[in-house]
Amino acid sequence: MDLEPGVYQNHAKRESWKTLLTLAYQSLGVVYGDLSISPLYVYKNTFAEDIGHSETNEEIYGVLSLVFWTLTLVPLLKYVFIVLRADDNGEGGTFALYSLLCRHARVSSLPNCQVADEELSEYKKESIGLAPETGFGSRLKSTLEKHKVLQRFLLVLALIGACMVIGDGVLTPAISVFSAISGLELSMSKEHHKYVEVPVACIILIGLFALQHYGTHRIGFLFAPIVLTWLLCISAIGIYNIFQWNPHVYRAISPSYVYRFLRKTQSKGWMSLGGILLCITGSEAMFADLGHFSQLSIKIAFTSVVYPALILAYMGQAAYLSKNHLIENVGFYVSVPENLRWPVLVIAVLAAVVGSQAIITGTFSIIKQCSALGCFPKVKIVHTSSKVHGRIYIPEINWVLMLLCLAVTVGFRDTKRLGNASGLAVITVMLVTTCLMSLIIVLCWHQTVFLAICFVFFFGTIEALYFSASIIKFHEGAWVAIALSFIFMVIMHVWYYGTVKKYEFDVQNKVSINWLLSLGPSLGIVRVRGIGLIHTDLVSGIPAIFSHFVTNLPAFHQVLVFLCIKYVPVPHVKPEERFLVGHIGPKEFRLYRCIVRYGYRDIHKDDTEFENDLVCSIAEFIRTGSTGSRETVEDLGKDEDKMTVVGMCSTHADGIRISKDDVSNIESAGTSELREIKSPPAIQPRKRVRFVVPESPKIDTSAREELQELMEAREAGIAYILGHTYMKAKQGSSMLKKLVINYGYEFLRRNSRAETYAFSHPLASTLEVGMVYRV
Repeated sequence: MDLEPGVYQNHAKRESWKTLLTLAYQSLGVVYGDLSISPLYVYKNTFAEDIGHSETNEEIYGVLSLVFWTLTLVPLLKYVFIVLRADDNGEGGTFALYSLLCRHARVSSLPNCQVADEELSEYKKESIGLAPETGFGSRLKSTLEKHKVLQRFLLVLALIGACMVIGDGVLTPAISVFSAISGLELSMSKEHHKYVEVPVACIILIGLFALQHYGTHRIGFLFAPIVLTWLLCISAIGIYNIFQWNPHVYRAISPSYVYRFLRKTQSKGWMSLGGILLCITGSEAMFADLGHFSQLSIKIAFTSVVYPALILAYMGQAAYLSKNHLIENVGFYVSVPENLRWPVLVIAVLAAVVGSQAIITGTFSIIKQCSALGCFPKVKIVHTSSKVHGRIYIPEINWVLMLLCLAVTVGFRDTKRLGNASGLAVITVMLVTTCLMSLIIVLCWHQTVFLAICFVFFFGTIEALYFSASIIKFHEGAWVAIALSFIFMVIMHVWYYGTVKKYEFDVQNKVSINWLLSLGPSLGIVRVRGIGLIHTDLVSGIPAIFSHFVTNLPAFHQVLVFLCIKYVPVPHVKPEERFLVGHIGPKEFRLYRCIVRYGYRDIHKDDTEFENDLVCSIAEFIRTGSTGSRETVEDLGKDEDKMTVVGMCSTHADGIRISKDDVSNIESAGTSELREIKSPPAIQPRKRVRFVVPESPKIDTSAREELQELMEAREAGIAYILGHTYMKAKQGSSMLKKLVINYGYEFLRRNSRAETYAFSHPLASTLEVGMVYRV
């Protein structure tokens, strides 16, 4: 019997709440690992050298008040209630904000953008594309579109945030693990402790990075229970310390204690803000990891579990320290009851590993996004989970992070300098987010400039104060964050500059379509069986590499496909919008252009399935053209035919499907609804390729012949023509340009991965054509 509407709605509501609470629970292990372990080192870093701990308790109460209001204003007010709303089709992070701004103001760091990209369903979100007709927002939009300098500044701002995230990927595992095992100092003498702490931390870090290639899908289910156990543990210890030592410590949340603290400590109190800042490390993860969860689930987890647990933990530590003034070590473990220290130590180490794992995975993700936007050299990306989107592993980056992490651990050997470096990286990312959010408020949300100024003034002032306290400790460890971000910034800018120059050269030297038409249908050469796949970055025109190849070889394939794999400034491209396909020249030339579009968070796998999708998209393009159902989306100009959006094979159940059978199955009959176009018999073929075509609508004779030829070419095999370009600066170029192009870019190109699709194909079917570019 059918459920009544009210009963069904209640059932659906229960299911949705169950899913929401499950996501909130899972987010504890992915999003809040780093933020949850901050009580391990906040008080220790704050009271390291800058301020003392007197019997008046003005220092400890002032620090507690600052911690409380920092946690309330930055993670809770700024991120939970404001920044999380600025998602890019469900994705968050620095590049999500940059992508939103690029699409709205029609500026982009990608050189091969097309008008057709603006027709993607995820390209426009609510008000995106509907700029305000009057006011400051429209003037700001037009200013950004006109001035290249402002566009570059926007890109630099986004890259600064990305570089600081990468630097944090080095520093956070070091300080987390080092702080977690610092409890050993209470169980052994100081002489023995200094010889144990660093080796143990290094062993844990080596194990953490060494296990990255296995992925987290096998043990990921343990992350949330570990972090939840840790949060319950520190909150319980905090409640115990409050009632045991100082039940009135809650009064310290009054802002008046901040004033008393700063009045008494003055400049030293200002410098101690670098330690207090560490209480919000990991807050950016709430926004960066938004794509794995929902806004509401992240808000529920923070407001109901993480935020109360952290406040209780800090209050408990303050309550203990307010009654124990003679202790020298004000770290976390001194406030833990002695009989619980070993169990808490074990839980702390596990929580530190989970928090470190989250930031390492986040570093892999940000580098993948930078590479997709043409701002980082090509690296090998391994997908460690087939079920969970975004779980990736980058071998080269993993080992670089491990070596850098071990270097700072062994070099600093204390949480104070590690905290100074980590704090500077964290607050810089937050400042970048604040700056980008101010533009989002005006350009995307269409709010008044007054509201954007208030946002920048309020949160920017708080973060600038913490930033000044961190940068002043340049010689005490903060230089590491700056050095790491500077190195990665140089790499990104050199690669981006070289990539843009290479594309500009390709555009200026592309071959005219008239030259191609003058060759005739055979292109003036012998056409052999098979498909020639020519990779190019151009979205229009014939690449110079093709003419270079034709003039040196007397034969080419019967079907030629100019393949462009490009990324667009959206997080995901739907499978039904993946391909743009069009003819180059008349149909009898059998020349096609296929543009494959991916979002900066999409997974691009180069395998046989991709080949089948590519061939199927061309076949579907031919079929829809013959039946009159084709919908063109863009006119690329007089030298290029119109392109058609074609989805992957899985998206059109009533379209053409490709099938491969053994010879013994070649005589299998088709169904009454589908008919098969089979290739003619060949001598001892391994596989027989066929297209399964819908019975209706009818396909005309010319399209059937075109499909037949495409099928025969697919069965003969695909050859991959890869271009290897060697860039040199022109004579007369400046010394800086020669240094960047001849040495910097070439060094990165030689030591980076080639295009990923080249790895999954045998060398026998790969042709390489080399050219020297003078830019």
